[in-house]
Amino acid sequence: MITVDGSRAMLEGPVTLATINAVLAEGARLLTAPALTVDLGGVTDVDSTAVSLLLEWQRAAQRDKRAIHFTNHPANLKSLIQLYGVTELLALS
Repeated sequence: MITVDGSRAMLEGPVTLATINAVLAEGARLLTAPALTVDLGGVTDVDSTAVSLLLEWQRAAQRDKRAIHFTNHPANLKSLIQLYGVTELLALS
């Protein structure tokens, strides 16, 4: 689900309640660069869990004094981010 190439990562596939534990574990293992851009263009299915995941990754990065940025938000994820009012927190433009 996650591929990393230096400071760039690609998240692919569904990010839902059914997949969140695997995505969290993989992210904890792979997303360790001091500055990281996560491309969300490959994300397919989402639910509110996806928004929680991005917020968790952001909190973890802040805690560990790392920078994380998300790009290519799919439309379904953008809608959820806006619905939950966290547009500014996740730097959604």
